Order: sequence, then structure tokens, then C-alpha cells
Amino acid sequence: MFTGIIEELGTVGQLDRRPDSIKLTIQAAKVLEGTQLGDSIAVNGVCLTVTSLTDTTFTADVMHETMRRSSLSDIKSGSQVNLERAMQLGGRLGGHIVSGHIDGTGTIARITTDGIARVITVSIPKDMEPFIVEKGSIAIDGISLTVASVGNSQFTVSIIPHTMENTTLMARRPGAVVNLETDVIGKYVHNFTVDYTQRGQGKLTMEMLLENGF
Repeated sequence: MFTGIIEELGTVGQLDRRPDSIKLTIQAAKVLEGTQLGDSIAVNGVCLTVTSLTDTTFTADVMHETMRRSSLSDIKSGSQVNLERAMQLGGRLGGHIVSGHIDGTGTIARITTDGIARVITVSIPKDMEPFIVEKGSIAIDGISLTVASVGNSQFTVSIIPHTMENTTLMARRPGAVVNLETDVIGKYVHNFTVDYTQRGQGKLTMEMLLENGF
């Protein structure tokens, strides 16, 4: 699990690109502290397993499923990436619960200015919209952000200067593809409620919930 609070920006070094996988070497510093083989590091929001280490780099494999679901399929040597180590039990949860399992990708539609902030509008597949709620949480390229508005197959987030300076978001331009992970709690609730109605047990109502002790 991760928090969506980016620890540092890494740089993609060597790429071994194959038809159905990528071996990725990333130059880093902070996230290497205390890291061991087999540990997890989120790269642009994608949970990857460290397969080898040096004093300045780590290597990880990107499997076919991850290539299909995320923007890592198009990653290039020299690209900067957001990095975060897995959270430690008992540590502060500064962002929200992030699994590192990407739901899909979105496309940056526009970026505007609102005072000190930048407002980013992201276009999304229609089937992703039910899992994104106003004032809820979403991870964009691994960054924990609050949804400002959602609708018409788009959502917006407002970026503070600290996030601009310490993540890759401000290097993105309209048309750029970003990794999206919606809130895991919402996904579980949706799954349970859909399963309930599909079993022919009727719609979930406040009365039904009260009757069953909720």
C-alpha cells in the first residue's frame, strides 16, 4: 500500500523493451534508503517489485497486464517519474489509501490557473466516472489528489505549488496520458451493491440498511 505522497522524482535509465514486458532501470536516491530486493516502489502510481539494486538505481519488471492498463507501455529513457516507497505500518497516512494497481488511463484535456493553483481537467472513460466523486480522492500518476468536480466523462483537480514543484504533473501538457487509480473503498462498495441487486434481492434502500443493523 501507498499514500500518494511522492517522495522524489526519479529518472528512467536503461530500458529493455520486449513485446509483452519491460525491464526498467530507474535512477533514484531517497527511495533507495532501506530498500531491499522484493520491496515495492510505486512508479507513476504503478506498484513495481524491486528485482535488483545499486547505490543509485533500482530495476523492476513491467508485466503485460501493467503495460495494457498504464502509461508505462510508452515510457522512454530519460523520462522523469514519481516515486514512492510502500508505506510503513504505523506511519502517517498523509494522502489516501493507494494500492498501486492502476484502473486505467486518462488524458489531460486542459490546464488553467486559479490564484496560486493550477486546475487540471482530465478526460476519462465513461465507465470510470461512477468511481470518482466530488471531494473524494484519486491518484494521478501516483499523486494523491482531491477531486474538485466530476461529470461528462471528465474530472478536475486543483494543484498547489508544492505539488507542482515536487511531482511530474506540471511537465504534462494537454493530450498527455496519465495513470489513474480510483478510491479503493468506492470500488468495494460498488462491487457489493451491484452483487446484491444482481442476486435479485432488490435495491439497496435506507430502510433495508437500517433493518439490517447498518
